[in-house]
Amino acid sequence: MNRRQFLILVLAFLVLGGAGFALFWQDITAYRTAGAKIGARLLPGLKVSEVAQIRLQDTKAQATLARKDNAWLVRERGDYPANVQSIGDLLIKLVELKVVQSEAVGESLLPRLGLAVPGKGEGSGTFIEFKDASGKLLASLVLGKTVLKKDPLNPLPGAQDGVPAGRYVLVLGAKGGVTVVSDPLDGARAEAGKWLARDFFKADRIKTLTLAGAGAAQWKITRDEEYGQWKFAGGGGELDASAAVGAANALSGLSFNDVVIDPKPEDTEKPVTVTAETFDNLTYILKIARKKASGDYHVSFAVSGEPPRQRVAEKGEKPEEKERGDKEFAENLKKLEERVAREKALAKWTYVVSAKQLAPLVKDRAQLVAAKRK
Repeated sequence: MNRRQFLILVLAFLVLGGAGFALFWQDITAYRTAGAKIGARLLPGLKVSEVAQIRLQDTKAQATLARKDNAWLVRERGDYPANVQSIGDLLIKLVELKVVQSEAVGESLLPRLGLAVPGKGEGSGTFIEFKDASGKLLASLVLGKTVLKKDPLNPLPGAQDGVPAGRYVLVLGAKGGVTVVSDPLDGARAEAGKWLARDFFKADRIKTLTLAGAGAAQWKITRDEEYGQWKFAGGGGELDASAAVGAANALSGLSFNDVVIDPKPEDTEKPVTVTAETFDNLTYILKIARKKASGDYHVSFAVSGEPPRQRVAEKGEKPEEKERGDKEFAENLKKLEERVAREKALAKWTYVVSAKQLAPLVKDRAQLVAAKRK
């Protein structure tokens, strides 16, 4: 090999080596770029204070949560008050969530991870978008399949993965492909009924309770004192004490499943009316109609009356006892007035209440009569 051939060989080696080093450096750069998202915030530009509307959508439902006059409302439920705690939890989670895994996934493979936008074919996830008060889009993303991990309570080698550990997420309009976060985000659901505030009326300290249907009173029970014995008003049989207590207690702990917009009378049976008069001079009137399809009830209510403003002093009260009693009465009166104001604001909607909750209240009169002793 002469000198010229040697120089050519060295030059070829340098060219090949340079090309290999360039490819190697390109791979390293790509790796660093892909890995740079690990530990970064999922939505770095989103600020909780700017969000004025949240829309969630999947293949079956949609929920639009809007902020108006410092209150959150559910648009699909006639602007019913939304659960502020649930909204705050979702916003804080999404703002603080960090990426734990980043993957380059082609658009054709997104349905396999449940990351297709709803309405664009199979394999769609839960679409979420955030807007400010002017309607400007702040961020949007798609939540895909839940990432599962091995159940720590089942150490067997063949145990199936089954504990939610994270979620596949696709941030729309952002670079970096599919990401994985360490929270399954179970609360991010598109059912409007899941976002409703759960405040409801509470009829307690009941004095008389009446169930009427078809224009005639079916039964009326009463008691003379708050902790006194219940009895049928006007006599007419011995009242089952436990049944009476169950009927009264049903109104003090009632909750609802959903709110009905534009209820149709043909969807329910004929309604019955429940009237509860309390020792606080309040009257609650409920219209209860059983749904033909599910067996649950549509319930609407109204509240009227004014609580007493003065406390009746007990016999032989000492001055310090009177002062303490008056102070406690004033505090309870303020709380009661605030509660009644909230209840009156909620009285314009119709609610879906489970049959189980109302079962003690809608009994026939015969079911309230005590069984004869042998």
